[in-house]
Amino acid sequence: MHADPDQLFILPPCDGDIQILRKERDFLLINKPARLLSVPGRHPQNRDSVISRLQVDYETATIVHRLDFDTSGVMVIPLNKAALSHISKQFQARTVSKHYIAIVAGLIKEDQGTINLPIAAAEGPRYKICHESGKPSVTEYRVLTRDNEAGVTRVLLHPITGRSHQLRLHLQAMGHPILGCEFYGGEFAAAADRLLLHATDLCFAHPATNESVFIACEPDF
Repeated sequence: MHADPDQLFILPPCDGDIQILRKERDFLLINKPARLLSVPGRHPQNRDSVISRLQVDYETATIVHRLDFDTSGVMVIPLNKAALSHISKQFQARTVSKHYIAIVAGLIKEDQGTINLPIAAAEGPRYKICHESGKPSVTEYRVLTRDNEAGVTRVLLHPITGRSHQLRLHLQAMGHPILGCEFYGGEFAAAADRLLLHATDLCFAHPATNESVFIACEPDF
């Protein structure tokens, strides 16, 4: 079994604020800062999180999906049981669409493509590509810009599956680790002061009306 990283370490305090992008009766749409847990960690000193902060003002707020501690970006936060159930079923059915933006080391050659590599738990909080025991994991990517001078690529990512550390591992396996990734970045872990990965948009069905809800928020990198 893999261990939660926050079981092993006391995480540094997050001085970034949660930005409320949209507020409705049934849900909030927020922009999570980097280096903030989605839910409280198991270590007693890792209680600060998206949900613990939001429940101060929104007592009924619940978590229906998570972003990694290091990842920033858009999240939907249900505000009642009916909305939680409705949106949860959408995530389970994989009908929720989401995209991420990352800056990676090196110049990705192809303008777009699909990474299809199975992922399994590894030592501690890490995961690995494993063709024997890994679960199917698929990511589509499209190059946004290439910076020849800096030797980096800005890429739009569309995870078809939602495995832990999927985007980080898939890009590392391509030979283009995400800048600032302490787990899989290698020599590029120190190339940025945070993980340059941001959940940039989210699209799902409104839990009350079934109309399409779309929210987008650009990264600050």
